[in-house]
Amino acid sequence: MKNELIDVIIIGAGISGIGAACHLKRNCPKKSFLILEGRNKIGGTWNLFKYPGIRSDSDMYTFAYKFSPWTHKNTISDGKTILKYLNDTSLKFDLENHIKYNHWIDEINWDSSKNEWTVFGVDKQNNSKIEYSCKFLMSCTGYYDYDNGYTPDFKGLENFHGKFIHPQKWTNDIDYLNKDVIVIGSGATAITLIPSLSEKAKHVTMLQRSPTYLMNLPKKDKFTNFLFRFTPSKFAHFVSRWKYIIRQIYFYGISKGRPKEVKKFIKNEIKNSLSKEFDVEKHFNPKYDPWDERVCVVVDNDLYESINQGKCTVVTENIKSFNKNGILLESGKELKADLVISATGLKLKFMGGIKIKIDNKTIDPSKLVSYKGMMLQDIPNATVVFGYTNASWTLKIDLVCEYFCRILNHMDKNKLNSFVPKVNDDHLETESSIGLNSGYVKRAHKILPKQGKKYPWKLNQNYIKDMFLLKFKKIEDGYIYFKK
Repeated sequence: MKNELIDVIIIGAGISGIGAACHLKRNCPKKSFLILEGRNKIGGTWNLFKYPGIRSDSDMYTFAYKFSPWTHKNTISDGKTILKYLNDTSLKFDLENHIKYNHWIDEINWDSSKNEWTVFGVDKQNNSKIEYSCKFLMSCTGYYDYDNGYTPDFKGLENFHGKFIHPQKWTNDIDYLNKDVIVIGSGATAITLIPSLSEKAKHVTMLQRSPTYLMNLPKKDKFTNFLFRFTPSKFAHFVSRWKYIIRQIYFYGISKGRPKEVKKFIKNEIKNSLSKEFDVEKHFNPKYDPWDERVCVVVDNDLYESINQGKCTVVTENIKSFNKNGILLESGKELKADLVISATGLKLKFMGGIKIKIDNKTIDPSKLVSYKGMMLQDIPNATVVFGYTNASWTLKIDLVCEYFCRILNHMDKNKLNSFVPKVNDDHLETESSIGLNSGYVKRAHKILPKQGKKYPWKLNQNYIKDMFLLKFKKIEDGYIYFKK
C-alpha cells in the first residue's frame, strides 16, 4: 500500500535515527517525518547486543546528544542505561507516534521527474509489502550487518563438543557459571566481555592472534561529578563535554604525529597495571601504530585486575584447528573449553544493504565519493548519518543532522526542491572512507563509498573543524547543486 507524501523518512531508530528525529523536531518543526525501524524496538546496537558487560567504549558526555545532557554519575555506561537514555529521549520528544516498527527497507528509488524518493520493503509483522514516498531521506542504519557478525572459517569447528557463539548472537540463557571459557579476539567486544565473564566463569582465556592498544578510563569522573554537584547542570555538561572533546582530538592528533611516544606511554601504563611477571611485550605490544586501528577502552583497570587475580589468561597465538575439547594452537598447545566466544568482529554493511536506485537504475555506492562525510555524490535529497570512528559516534551525528536541517531551511527559504553533490574534478584522488586498517574495514573495502584527499570530499575526523565548517560556512559551496 502506498501512503501520502512525507517530507522526511528516517531509516532506522537507533542512536542515529532517534537523534535525527529530535533535530528535525527542534530545527524544522513544520516538517513531517516518519521513522521506519526494522526491529520491534528502538535502540539499534543497544537493543540488539545482550552479551555480558556490554557498555560504551567512549565517555557518555560526548556519546550523549548535545541537546539531551547525560546526567548519570558514570562516565562509561552499561548498555541498559544507554538504552534507557534513548527511550527517555524518544519519550521527551514524543517520537513514538512517528515510528513504524518491523518495517524492513530493502530498496529506495529516486524519481527525477517528481523530485521524490520511494522506499520499498516488508512489514515483517504482517508479512506484507510496504511503500512510502518522501521528499528527503535520512539513512540511519548504522554500519554493520545486524543479522550476522564476522566469524572466520575455523578448521574443525564441527568437532567441538562445547558451545560456540558470536557475541552478536548472545542470549541470556547461555550458562558460563564455573565453566572454562575462551574468548577469541582482542577488540572492544573482547575487552568488554572478559572482565564480566571472569566474575562467574571458572576461568577465561583471551586468545588473540595479535594485540590491540588499550587505554584505561575511570568509570566515574571525579571532576565532572564535582561540577554537577556544585554548579548549574548546563554549565557542568558544557564543561564536561568539551573536556572530553578536546581530550579525544588531542590524543588522536598526538597518536598520529608522535606514534612512538604514544606507544611507549600506553605500554608503560599497562605495565604499571599488571604484575612484573606478565609479558606485556608479547601480549600488549601491537605491531601497528596507535589509531591505525581503534584504541580500546579498559574501565577501572577491570581487565588487568582479572589477569592479576588469575581469573583470566592471555594467549597470543594462531589457531590451528578446533577439536572436541577446545582449540589446538599452531604451537601444539591445546586450550580446553566448555564455551568459546568468537569476538572476531563485525560485518560492515553500507546502509543496511539497501539497494539504491536513481530513476530505476541501480547505483553501486562503492563507486561514489562521500561529501562532507554525510552525503554521496550524485545522490539527491539524501544524507547518510554516519558518526566518527576516532571519537564518540554521536558527536558527528549531531553535526550532520544540524547541517541537514540547515539545508532544509535554506531550501524552504529559497523555494528549492532538490539538491545533489557533484564531483567536478575528473582526477579526484580517492581512498578508503574509514581511516582505519582494522580487519572489518579491510573486508568491507569493496562495498563502502570512497573519500577524496581534500575537503569537502575528505572526512576531517575532527569535531572542532567540522563544527565550524558545518555550522558557519555557507551551504552553496560550488559542490552541492540546488534546483527549484
